[in-house]
Amino acid sequence: MAEPHAVLTRPAAIADNDYEIVRRVIEHISERWRDQPSLETLAGDVGMEPTALQKLFTRWAGLSPKAFLQAVTIDHARRLLNADMPLLEASYELGLSGPGRLHDLFVTHEAMSPGEIKARGAGLTIRYGYHVCPFGIALIMVTERGLCGLAFCDAGGEGATFDDMAGRWPFAAFEEDMGATAPYAARIFAPGTWRQDQPLRVVLIGTDFQVSVWEALLKIPMGRAEAYSSIADRIGRPKASRAVGAAVGANPISFVVPCHRAVGKSGALTGYHWGLTRKRAILGWEAGQLASA
Repeated sequence: MAEPHAVLTRPAAIADNDYEIVRRVIEHISERWRDQPSLETLAGDVGMEPTALQKLFTRWAGLSPKAFLQAVTIDHARRLLNADMPLLEASYELGLSGPGRLHDLFVTHEAMSPGEIKARGAGLTIRYGYHVCPFGIALIMVTERGLCGLAFCDAGGEGATFDDMAGRWPFAAFEEDMGATAPYAARIFAPGTWRQDQPLRVVLIGTDFQVSVWEALLKIPMGRAEAYSSIADRIGRPKASRAVGAAVGANPISFVVPCHRAVGKSGALTGYHWGLTRKRAILGWEAGQLASA
């Protein structure tokens, strides 16, 4: 298996520190929302002045820590009252955004043939690169046909994330090529570039069942969530909720194919391959994008 060679410059490492601070704040909010922690408490946890944290968090999320806390609180209350309540409807209740105009990532996708899947990457060249993004470090993988992999890690975890992704296509050739992956990174995490008339090209490498689940995920709008059981119904496999969950977890193109919008039947976030805090961060970030739309 190819060895990863991370190309992370000092400015990139500094930028990544913003997410590390935000991650710690989100963990505190998520775990102690019932205590309604103040901005001063949150700032003290990360060793910052309250005003500085307010600016950093708002710049990152599009929401203040207080608004994020309110969304989490209302969300939990709604779950207790109505398990079918969409996960981020709290953001609409708070007046942060409306359903009239949803910013979403438009993609055009194709699936590899059964023969190509069976080959497990044989004859396939995958180019990869590491890029700082709003959620830490993104490992982006592309083929001549488009984006085929997107994973996340924190500084120091590049090798493990590469092994995780490369193991899905064990016979492929891997080449580090940030020149090939940089244009994808620039588009994926910049909402202003999400245009239906210039869709992002994605290639789905998975079984027919997995691809059907991933296609269903692509139909969940930003700011909404759907239960695994609902996804199973949508693909005509109502008794396959557990298999749907496994396919969601195996999604190789995180964020773009929005597996973070899949939740348990009760509304619980459940697991996320790249960490539950990161899943909550992505959902909160999306709420911020809707707020600014």
